[in-house]
Amino acid sequence: MRTALVLLLLLALAAVPGSLVPQRSSDPNGVLQYQARDPEGFKILDALGLFSTFSSPWFSAIYLLLFISLIGCVIPRSKHHFDALRARPPKTPARLSRLVGYTSAESAVDAETAVLAARKVLKSQGYRVERYGDSISAERGYLRETGNLVFHTALIGVLAGVAIGGGFGYTGQRLLVEGEPFANVLADYDSFSSGPWVDSDTALEPFGLRLDGFDSSYEFDQNAGTWHPTDFDATMGVRERGGEWRTETLKVNSPLEIGDTQVYLLANGYAPIVTVRDPDGDVVFQQAVPFLATDGNLTSGGVIKVPDGLSDQLGMRGFFYPDAIALDSGALTSFSPNITENAVLTLLVYRGDLGLADGSGANVYTLDTENMEELAGREDALALQIGDTLDLPDGMGTIELDGVANYVGLDIHHDPAQAWVLGFALAAVGGLLTSLFIPRRRMWVKVLPGGGGTRLEYAGLARGEDPGLAAAVTDLARSHAEALGTTPNHEHRMTT
Repeated sequence: MRTALVLLLLLALAAVPGSLVPQRSSDPNGVLQYQARDPEGFKILDALGLFSTFSSPWFSAIYLLLFISLIGCVIPRSKHHFDALRARPPKTPARLSRLVGYTSAESAVDAETAVLAARKVLKSQGYRVERYGDSISAERGYLRETGNLVFHTALIGVLAGVAIGGGFGYTGQRLLVEGEPFANVLADYDSFSSGPWVDSDTALEPFGLRLDGFDSSYEFDQNAGTWHPTDFDATMGVRERGGEWRTETLKVNSPLEIGDTQVYLLANGYAPIVTVRDPDGDVVFQQAVPFLATDGNLTSGGVIKVPDGLSDQLGMRGFFYPDAIALDSGALTSFSPNITENAVLTLLVYRGDLGLADGSGANVYTLDTENMEELAGREDALALQIGDTLDLPDGMGTIELDGVANYVGLDIHHDPAQAWVLGFALAAVGGLLTSLFIPRRRMWVKVLPGGGGTRLEYAGLARGEDPGLAAAVTDLARSHAEALGTTPNHEHRMTT
């Protein structure tokens, strides 16, 4: 048990890095940002496995050792407890006066009557009883050890459930723009991580999602001069295999339950809907482009890439201001996170190779302008309000801001053992409470010859702390007296 406690402490300490640095399983973008911010520190922490704390070899080693140690605790204790349940209560000690709550009384009843009455009283109080001559030995509180064993067995169940969930579970993230469908297949995720036993072709539950609408509420704090969110409400279309689309509401900390999969709302923002046409007026690019928020007022930054249809590949680095106001310096910022008639999209325009043809892949939120020609910089950036159409530099065509869509960041989590872990956790709490609040007691009643009748002696013994034991012995003596048809204050002369 000492080994298990030490390992449990080590497990708690080993879990600390998982809350201090972003984890690949839950925040892959945070890991990338950490790498960009501190490349040298990232190499050291990554070599130690801190960005995958809960699947690292050292964490798994502690986890497995704790699992084995708990099994080693439970098996012999279960056997000992089973033997105790079958055993008779121990014989009555020779000298009860040395035990807790010792009480004596004189009674006029005969010994046989006193012994039978004591047996009946103790059995009515839930004790297992055994007669040894003219004495009764009683014991109760076996549920205390039962609760202890349930607690430790449930801990093993929790560890096993977490291991199974980690092996057969998966988690993924998707940024979903309003009106855009999502199918629960590997190709539709922005990032995805799974346990070692997950087959992505068969393990992903078949369902589809669609963002039908998004409502957000903010209030202005006049003292701080900032806006604070009060509510986020995403209206989602959900469709399971063979079913029709149905409408569900998704809120922060109130996930969608689709089979064994939970969908959480993590983030929200704006996606300007942009149309780019060539000089002949033909559409070469038209879609909502998600811009990532850079402050609490949803001032956002993003990148628009037009690889085909124009004379050259075109890249634009943009900033979107939902409620644009001009600072004294002339720069724009957003006064609030709400879309107003003052919403503005500014664009820096570049021409050249977007780096999409070398097969290395590119981040959709970044634009490498090293080998590109600047056509519109900060001094002459394009500025569009909703509905505006502007000419692109060098007669390359036109660009129009058709509108602004909402988007949400979703975290999709599948854990097949989640219900089992919850059940074992509840069982552990129940077992712990049982072991804490049910006392393990032994009680004895001894009948001895007395002057003109019998002398009754009572005492108790507890396994562990039991501050109510002395009072329980007194209560036993009182109940026994009542069963004999006498009262302790008259026929019985009690001493403690």
